[in-house]
Amino acid sequence: MKASRALVFALLCASSTAAAQTSWDARAAAAYLDARQTWWSSWQTAARDHQTACVSCHTALPFALARPALRGALHEDEPSTAERKMLDDVIKRVALWKDVEPFYPDQTRGLPKTSESRGTESVLNAIVLATRDAHAGRPSDEAGAAFDNMWALQFRNGDLAGGWAWLNFHNEPWEANDSPYFGAALAAIAIGREPGVASAAENQERIKRLREYLRKGMTTQPLVNRAMLLWASGGLADLLAADERQAIVDALCAKQNADGGWSLSSLGQYKRGDNTPLDTASDGYATGLVAYALQRGGSDAADARVSHAIVWLEQHQDRTTGNWSASSLNKQRDPTTDIGKFMSDAATAYAVLALTSAAKR
Repeated sequence: MKASRALVFALLCASSTAAAQTSWDARAAAAYLDARQTWWSSWQTAARDHQTACVSCHTALPFALARPALRGALHEDEPSTAERKMLDDVIKRVALWKDVEPFYPDQTRGLPKTSESRGTESVLNAIVLATRDAHAGRPSDEAGAAFDNMWALQFRNGDLAGGWAWLNFHNEPWEANDSPYFGAALAAIAIGREPGVASAAENQERIKRLREYLRKGMTTQPLVNRAMLLWASGGLADLLAADERQAIVDALCAKQNADGGWSLSSLGQYKRGDNTPLDTASDGYATGLVAYALQRGGSDAADARVSHAIVWLEQHQDRTTGNWSASSLNKQRDPTTDIGKFMSDAATAYAVLALTSAAKR
């Protein structure tokens, strides 16, 4: 009898240890994200006119998408100070849309940077405010103005018909040749999030153009962009047919590593500009993004592939800093520097989205 009790006790201890090893620290993740956004908003390189900061695809945008998802776990009633500052900047730039300078003017950065900047910012402003409104459960005038700015810049003809001009600095995966598709997927996510936008009669032709653009180009897009499309399909009806959605799921899951994670370098055809080798191990950015996209696209958190990814994420948070890691596709960077942390900023945000989404299911 004593031996049996000892065995039961040992098993309970082992189970408790395993649970502890696979937990994650939401408060530490929030602290990391807040600190990084605070740094970004005060960094001179990020500063823009009217005492605002630009919304970067590596730090500010992922922060805006993920930080509200932590509010429930942390029992917060209001946005954090860093989140409030970012929202105030976006609201100011939306209100002063005709007066603020583009992120990168033609006169200082060359053609066609003004057009690229306006198209990019219009989508980013819309998704930031739509995310805020979705968590609040009600639309806002500020988001309405942001969507007005975005719709006004949607292309109606040419190769980009249905999409937007997008910044191209030949930096993967957000500012490169195929990044207008990433931007269009973000627009679709924003439309699905802002209450009332997808159902408004005046938006139906605009949304139709966007659907046509996204579906026309999806088979030639890198998997990282198709993951964004899968994510968008969870909030925008009829964006993908069932077989199209399944094809993306199958293609993504075929790239899942044996440890349950994904490597960003496997989700496209990439080559670093400095000729250093790409990292091929599972990373927080690819794993967080794909795990979240699979959930948004209809896969249950209990799906073995999703649950395996969730365990990977739980086990790979840095318990000292609160972040998840990822590395640049463009060049080898020192991960201890502020610029070297950009990919980890995004990785942490997408890991948070995947984990908080799984916890709700």
